[in-house]
Amino acid sequence: MKRILPLIALASLSACGLRPVYGGGGHGAVAQTLGNVEVAPIEGKAGWLVGNALRDRLGAMQGGSGPHYRLVVKLDDNISGFGLRADAAITRERRTLRARYQLVDGATGAQILDDTAGSDAGIDVVSSEYATIAAEDTALERLSQTVADQIVTRLALFSRKAGNP
Repeated sequence: MKRILPLIALASLSACGLRPVYGGGGHGAVAQTLGNVEVAPIEGKAGWLVGNALRDRLGAMQGGSGPHYRLVVKLDDNISGFGLRADAAITRERRTLRARYQLVDGATGAQILDDTAGSDAGIDVVSSEYATIAAEDTALERLSQTVADQIVTRLALFSRKAGNP
């Protein structure tokens, strides 16, 4: 009986209309669309990190035949202190990375998608300035990966919903 339950669960999921986003693998509609996205240059260190992460993820979709879409990303990177000791020294920081991005049709210049993504991370401020700066940089690297994942996921869902080739 224990072996049959997972099979019943799988059968019921397929009956409810769930389909994989990347159905068809590298030759599917979503992979074709994502493989045709060019990432515009993004300003700053955070922009360099997010841009590389996006290119890594979109470049993995080898189904594209060249850039048909342009992804324009604007970032807002902010560090704010919020934990205070009795001597008014900051003990905790929050690094926030927000992205506003637009997917633009390369042929017509029409904006197809306009959305936002973002994440934040907590950072302990310690007595060593070097350790604090290293923690801030590490947080930015993690946030860049998270924001890039959110953007690619949203593009994949949009292209699947729109049925773009």
